[in-house]
Amino acid sequence: MPRLDIELQNESHGLCVPDERALHAWVRAALDGAGFAGDAELTCRVVDEAEGRELNAQWRGKDYATNVLSFPLDMPEEAGIPYLGDLVVCAPVVGREAAEQGKDVEAHWAHLIVHGVLHLLGFDHIDNAEAEEMERLEVHVLATLGYPDPYLQD
Repeated sequence: MPRLDIELQNESHGLCVPDERALHAWVRAALDGAGFAGDAELTCRVVDEAEGRELNAQWRGKDYATNVLSFPLDMPEEAGIPYLGDLVVCAPVVGREAAEQGKDVEAHWAHLIVHGVLHLLGFDHIDNAEAEEMERLEVHVLATLGYPDPYLQD
């Protein structure tokens, strides 16, 4: 089995953050679902709302904290570097969204990690066709993990 190394940086002290075992399972499922077969490394930084807002403003020009940001490493494949990039997850936003949407917080975390990893692999949702492909893959990966379709509205 390919090697998967995840550095977890938890800067959201006191907030509910999944353990490393869950994080590893979600990342592995996203990689497998996307057909990624190589070794992989990434950093997952869990932040508070202030840092989430600062990063979203700096990198996306949006002055609010968002749930997940993905920073893919743009290296040629022939370089042989297994580092995919960085995920930044804003724990307070994840918790608030789960409550507002009536979702299980663990399932919402899983969805956002899968979503972020797919961005690291080059998936996007800029146009409708890309969005539909990415959402189908997310739903499939989450189902393999035992989580419901995050796009279904109750």
